[in-house]
Amino acid sequence: MLFCLRTVHPQESRSIYRSRNRAFAPLLCCIFCLVASSMAAFGAELQECQKLYLSGQYADCIRLSNETMKDRYVSEDWSILLTKSLLMVGHYGEALTVVSNAVSRHSGSLPVRVLAHEVFLQNGQTEQAKSLLEEINQLGSRSGAYRNSASLVALGNAALLLGADPRLVLENFFNPIKKSEPTFRDVYLAIGELALNKNDDALAAQTFQDAIKRFPKDPEMLYGLAKAYGSSDRPKMVEYLQAALEQNSKHVASMLLMADHMIDAEEYQRAGKSLDQALAVNPSHPEAWAYRAVLAHLNSDAKQEKTARASALQFWKTNPRVEFLIGQKLSQKYRFTEGSSHQRQAVKWDQDYLPSKIQLAQDLLRLGEDDEGWKLAEEVHKKDGYDVAAYNLVTLGESLSRFQMLSNQDFRVRMHPHEVAVYGDRAMALLQRAKDVLCRKYGFEPEKRTTVEIFPEQKDFAVRTFGMPGGAGYLGVCFGCVITANSPASRAANPSSWEAVLWHEYCHVVTLGLTKNKMPRWLSEGISVYEERQAKPVWGENMTPRYRQMILKGELTPIGELSGAFLTPKTGLHLQFAYYESSMVVEFLIQRFGLDSIKRILHDLGEGKAINNAIETHTEPLEKLEKEFTTFIRERAEQLGQGLDWKEQKTELRPRLAAIQPELNPTSQNPTNYWVLIERAKKLLDERKWQEAKEPLQTILDHYPDSTGADSGYALIAAAHRSLSETELERAALEKFALLDADATDAFLRLMEMASAKGEWNKVAVNGERYLSVNPLVPQPYRYLGRAHEELGNPREAIQAYRTLLKLDPADVADVHFRLAKLLHQAGDAAAKRHALQALEEAPRFREAHQLLLNIVEKPGSEAPRSPDNLRPSKEAAQP
Repeated sequence: MLFCLRTVHPQESRSIYRSRNRAFAPLLCCIFCLVASSMAAFGAELQECQKLYLSGQYADCIRLSNETMKDRYVSEDWSILLTKSLLMVGHYGEALTVVSNAVSRHSGSLPVRVLAHEVFLQNGQTEQAKSLLEEINQLGSRSGAYRNSASLVALGNAALLLGADPRLVLENFFNPIKKSEPTFRDVYLAIGELALNKNDDALAAQTFQDAIKRFPKDPEMLYGLAKAYGSSDRPKMVEYLQAALEQNSKHVASMLLMADHMIDAEEYQRAGKSLDQALAVNPSHPEAWAYRAVLAHLNSDAKQEKTARASALQFWKTNPRVEFLIGQKLSQKYRFTEGSSHQRQAVKWDQDYLPSKIQLAQDLLRLGEDDEGWKLAEEVHKKDGYDVAAYNLVTLGESLSRFQMLSNQDFRVRMHPHEVAVYGDRAMALLQRAKDVLCRKYGFEPEKRTTVEIFPEQKDFAVRTFGMPGGAGYLGVCFGCVITANSPASRAANPSSWEAVLWHEYCHVVTLGLTKNKMPRWLSEGISVYEERQAKPVWGENMTPRYRQMILKGELTPIGELSGAFLTPKTGLHLQFAYYESSMVVEFLIQRFGLDSIKRILHDLGEGKAINNAIETHTEPLEKLEKEFTTFIRERAEQLGQGLDWKEQKTELRPRLAAIQPELNPTSQNPTNYWVLIERAKKLLDERKWQEAKEPLQTILDHYPDSTGADSGYALIAAAHRSLSETELERAALEKFALLDADATDAFLRLMEMASAKGEWNKVAVNGERYLSVNPLVPQPYRYLGRAHEELGNPREAIQAYRTLLKLDPADVADVHFRLAKLLHQAGDAAAKRHALQALEEAPRFREAHQLLLNIVEKPGSEAPRSPDNLRPSKEAAQP
């Protein structure tokens, strides 16, 4: 039975000495002074030893502890410090001897027993560790026996090991101690570690930030804060890891987290060096050897992987942490099948090891094995209601249960029912085209159906994809046979083509499948962005003024290090540039060596070859390739806006200076400088000086005719033309803009409006389709498309547009029902009558609807009306 978890408050122990004979007072005073002096000396020595430990001088700490403890009875703190130092250098057997003696010597000490539990496990003595927990449980049940902070923290940690609710442990043990004794170091470690173990990074970060205010040079606090930032801010994580290693150059946990980070960045040699440093401190560290096994696996070295795993399990043959860590890192490399097998082994060894169970749940969900995955997530959540990852998954599962499934022989697509009704068929058709084109091009056939989940809530997408909220910059992610994507509903403020996103992600299905998920991130992303541009030139990343600037300033990342550019970008712009640069490497390789070279590289990766070796085998030495690519991309950059001066100006003060001294107007001094021209134009537009704004914009467009994005010269000059009622010039600018920017919904809508006014229905249809490829969840494009297809004689397309429009709560519903009724009546569909009645229900005096209803009643459709789905689409149906 677990000891009672009730609120406790540490108190100072008090002893009352009374003497019946005051004659002994001087003697007692002398004895007290001698004892106090001795205790002070021991206290100073202990503090010195603790400093040695925290600074990584473990050998000196061991020596001093042994000297102090020899032939003396000392406090339990010395035994604890000696044991921890021995663990740090991998002397597990010696640590077991020391802590076993300490358990006997300090018969009621909870801190000693909690540490002994860890030591027994590290030595593979699992039954003894279990017995020790039972003993701790019995000791902890003694009411009021433990009141000091060290014992209460130990009691809380023991409660966690015994399966207590982590929230109760926080509320009843750790938080009261932190409040009553805020200088007690161990309570910060206890709270922070609990939070990290339960994936509560926010609490962990706050706890370690509070700790660093009191212990600014404590490497364990700095390490804890680094780990808390691991999933949200890698640059900060690295900063705090470096700070921890500055305080303790032998801090193994920091070395291992640095190696973990380098593995994520695909800097495997640097990761190996970090592991060498860790193993130099502790040659037997199980996690260091687990990471060694991961590196060996990623290098396709099965023999070394087996050896490293055996070394990790040398002292504890069934250590679930080893299997968990290996599996987790493999899953982070998208090797979910291999990762899940390690988690299954961990769970086989320890049925209660929840980290492996929740990781296995996520692996299974990413492999498309939903039933078992959701069941495991629910199991973990029931056992541990605090685990944030499990809670998030269970909550997501409830949301997904309300989704609707579309399926065929190639795809299973889950979407919100409203979105299924609006654009579900369009999404299925787009995915099918992507499969047909890309599988044929790369010679790949999926072994099973691809699951696609599209989320209207970004937070749901993040939990499904990353296990936690966040990842705001991501539009979609592919795990192999599972794709997750944000719906257009979640991107209303920053629209982007959802069709381009799905095409990009399905390309990952192909390349990950060909390589068995054994490919570097830069190549996977590079091929996907390249294939976006191949599908439609307006999709994917293209050269921009900022990219030009970064290239010519030497900010290219070497090909061999490109994956790291995705992990720790300086800014969002640098992340987007990593996508662009990767795609240009792919484009360069295909131009130089042909598509077959890429296909052969993918094949070799699937066979386990290293990326650099595969590239060199099918192209040329990497050093030569790097130089040639740099020349290629610099030439491409220099071609952008030829004739413009691209030297960046310090323009923030120029508008004010120009207002005071017109002769200093930057445009007059820099008539072709892009940055000055664009700033000048935007300033004039803000001042509503439409005619004057046209001149700098036209100068830009004369030299940079591919201007796109928010600062596109076409978008800006179109705004000036519109304000001057220069409709034809506005139209010409917007048409050029629409050809260059896939996400220009405002331009598409304005072009539909202008084309509709002139009866240019083909143009209306083209821009309507463009709009839907970005946002199919608003009514305006469907109204324009319905009318365009009516005029073009495409009844099937018109009916589909109007039916979809009715699902989007449009204005003037009566008109939509009327037009739909008319089309259905012409098609011989009996549903025409219902829509005519609905039009009249909305507008009882709608004369044309009355007449149409009479015509329907007098001349009803045939007894077997043709369904509009069977109408053959007109050849005039517009394509974007």
